[in-house]
Amino acid sequence: MYATTRRQFCRITSLSSLAWLASSQFALADELNPPHKAGRAKAMIMLWLGGGPSHIETFDPKPGTGIGGPTKAIRTSAAGIEIAEGLPRTAEQMHQIALVRSVVSKEGDHERGTYLMKTGFRPNPTVVHPALGAICAAELPEDKTEIPRYISILSNDRVTRGGYLGEQYDAFRIFDPKDKIEDLLSTIDEPRRKLRLENLDVVERSFAARYPARADRTMHRQTVQRALRMMSSEQLKAFEIAGEPKSLRDAYGHTPFGRGCLAARRLVEVGVRCVEVALPGWDTHVNNFEGTATQTKILDPALATLVRDLDERGLLDSTLVVCTGEFGRTPKINPADGRDHWPSGFSVALAGGGVRGGQAIGETDPAGGPKPKDEVSVDDLYATVLSAMGIDPAKTYITPIGRPIKLSDGAPLKGLVGS
Repeated sequence: MYATTRRQFCRITSLSSLAWLASSQFALADELNPPHKAGRAKAMIMLWLGGGPSHIETFDPKPGTGIGGPTKAIRTSAAGIEIAEGLPRTAEQMHQIALVRSVVSKEGDHERGTYLMKTGFRPNPTVVHPALGAICAAELPEDKTEIPRYISILSNDRVTRGGYLGEQYDAFRIFDPKDKIEDLLSTIDEPRRKLRLENLDVVERSFAARYPARADRTMHRQTVQRALRMMSSEQLKAFEIAGEPKSLRDAYGHTPFGRGCLAARRLVEVGVRCVEVALPGWDTHVNNFEGTATQTKILDPALATLVRDLDERGLLDSTLVVCTGEFGRTPKINPADGRDHWPSGFSVALAGGGVRGGQAIGETDPAGGPKPKDEVSVDDLYATVLSAMGIDPAKTYITPIGRPIKLSDGAPLKGLVGS
């Protein structure tokens, strides 16, 4: 008889990045939460532009001004809205996209700004807030999803976590979708695998009989069962983009980010609640115009094709697309032909999920001032996204240490989402 070693036990119970499989252990203060009207969106795709993209070279160009640099503006499919010349295909989809051009963050540091934009809260040493994707995974119906409900593609930051909701809502991380996902195929034959699971069952039963409360908290049995279900699930095929038509793969772009966006569309089709696709490289302190041109060549086909693809498949109305970074770049061009960190007025693009496309909210100062017109706080932007997902931003939880905390301190923006 084969014995189950400690190493084997840990491997089969962890199964790489599968903390998402356990059920939540936090206490929900139901009495504090009145009913909330459901939004349209059933899933969210976040396109994360890591490093802080220049809004002036993307969604808020300023041609002919002292701060605009050499960047030209182009017309779009939305009347009266122009975007930077590096996004011609996105311009064709602007009637589906809304721009919030006056977002103001209180954090100008990369790590702190990322935390704020992904969780809706500034870093606080007393609590770890859940990322937006973790909230979607926890709050939205599970349905028959057998794979993780929160997936992060190409991201390497530490913010894509469940926070006080629990590690089971941490993002399941993958990298370039052209590569196979590790640790999902058994490396042993079926008889030996079955025997290992039988041995594991003996260990679990013995532990549960001796320490029932601890067994309930660890939730090893539930974790293993869900992991095994995932390993044999047909939904894993959603990660396999090679079967898509070549014309569609060409349209997304033959880049890790383009492939990630295509995979994101496939994943929301099978019930994944949030997919984040990261495109780092926007920290253009030096050679801003050259660096941003390189990045927009990757972003433009992927973003435009994602919006069009979702629309053609009837998924855009139920999928919210959010395109953002941690902040923008300074109106002033520095001596290295770059732009520095600028949290005082930058752009976020949204599409689908009931968002009213073809509009621009807010306006930054063409002279480069720090006060945009119709300023939008990160709190209010975050509350708007939650509301579009049918999640009450004022919903209150009781954390494991007994602290009541709301999902957001903001209020949804009027006129951005809804019929």
